[in-house]
Amino acid sequence: MNAVTKSRIPVALTIAGSDSGGGAGIQTDLRTFAFHCVHGTSAITCITAQNTLGVRRVDAIATEAVVAQIQAVVEDIGVQAAKTGMLLNQEIILAVAQQVEALQIQNLVVDPVMVSRTGAQLIDDDAVYTLCHALIPQAAIVTPNRYEAQIMSGLTIDSLDDMQAAAQIIHQKLGAKAVLVKGGGMEGKAHGVDIWFDGEQLSTLSTQLIDTKNTHGTGCTLSAAIAANLAKNYDIFTAVQQAKNYVTTALTYSLDIGQGQGPVGHFFPLLQNNN
Repeated sequence: MNAVTKSRIPVALTIAGSDSGGGAGIQTDLRTFAFHCVHGTSAITCITAQNTLGVRRVDAIATEAVVAQIQAVVEDIGVQAAKTGMLLNQEIILAVAQQVEALQIQNLVVDPVMVSRTGAQLIDDDAVYTLCHALIPQAAIVTPNRYEAQIMSGLTIDSLDDMQAAAQIIHQKLGAKAVLVKGGGMEGKAHGVDIWFDGEQLSTLSTQLIDTKNTHGTGCTLSAAIAANLAKNYDIFTAVQQAKNYVTTALTYSLDIGQGQGPVGHFFPLLQNNN
């Protein structure tokens, strides 16, 4: 069944993990969809016990349950765009890739959650391989951070030139229609600068740098905002530009909660309307 919505309201699907602290994952994806006036649907892949200080526990959802969630949403409601976040293991990744193909899900944004911004690998090598070769080739755009881009391209990334080379290799090697290599984990003049490549256009994208320690959920928010804009029928490059602006403003209103790294703030449209 083709994943075309029956509703006039744009619909987006997030396939990702749950963050009990509410700063990333399913929770921030749905919040991002809502503030883009897009109806958010979800397929939860894992449940985490976490807060601003870190992750205490991760439990995988049964693969059959992940598949059932995706099918239930697509077959009844339909989606104009989807994004993936933490898929956790090889079995779930392969099942999601199969559903994307079988249900003809379009405008897929893959946030390839495999390595943290600090360089810690989050999924095993078999899962990384399946993500790269089964799911990413179906993506409209893939949004790796510095360390994920290193794995995907085989390059060591220390500069903007390295990021540009990696984006081109990832595009050619893995087949995503577009690549956005994120520079949040870079240092010096490359810090916060992203590199875009779609096979033709190679662009350096930058926005205002926001000085805050509360950046939890930035990557999830960016990929969800891209998906929301695609669901609203923006072209992919415009969707990325608008998503980056959304994240920058959300960082400006980041939440200083808990004892550790707080999340970005999604309530700024309400705050601005009240001023």
